Amino acid sequence: MKKFVIEDSFWNLFPGARIGVVVCRDIDNTIKAEEKYEKMLFEAEKEALKYLGNEEFSKNEVIKVWREAFKKFKTKKGARSSIEALLKRAYNGNHIRSINPLVDIYNSISLRYALPCGGEDTDTFSKDIRLTKAVGDENFITLGTDKSEPPNEGEIIYKDDKGAICRCLNWREAVRTMLTEGTENAFLCMELIDENRVKEFEMALEDLLNLVQSNLGGTCKVSILDVNNKEVIIE
Repeated sequence: MKKFVIEDSFWNLFPGARIGVVVCRDIDNTIKAEEKYEKMLFEAEKEALKYLGNEEFSKNEVIKVWREAFKKFKTKKGARSSIEALLKRAYNGNHIRSINPLVDIYNSISLRYALPCGGEDTDTFSKDIRLTKAVGDENFITLGTDKSEPPNEGEIIYKDDKGAICRCLNWREAVRTMLTEGTENAFLCMELIDENRVKEFEMALEDLLNLVQSNLGGTCKVSILDVNNKEVIIE
């Protein structure tokens, strides 16, 4: 049995946060209809522009809230939230490429709701995963490199017994646990810092679950963690 546990070092910084988890089992993530997912992403990019009404990109509320959040813990210089990276591409007209069905689905939901969302292959986890402050010696190899770049001490990370899974809360993930065409069991995670957007957050999670099940089969279950509900069984 594996669990996802959010430790008090996170809640001390973000007591009002909510972390949404979608556990997917027995899905088929092989690429069969690439054009469908490219269209899904394209439509989501257009929809995302409604969150970027201010011509000065950094002044838009969905960007500001995450920049402020990243100031509360030690980060790698220049690190930005995953949703800022996606919205920046949409803002600049740079189309987001298709990767594999599950990644495309969560990226489209992330854009449509302007909320950070990521995913990992549950079968790669070593025991429980935790959202916590880094010790600073966790192994971490990301896409495009073969060298470990451990997080800073005090950085907010997702980790298991083998090392960091995602650095700077939702900035960049490890190659070891990333979703592939061969993924059958997945852990999807959505983060909310802005307490004024709880309804949108819940809708986004429901849409995410429905899109995965209708396109990839299997079974999915949604859980929402908060300061009073800090862990969930994921396998």
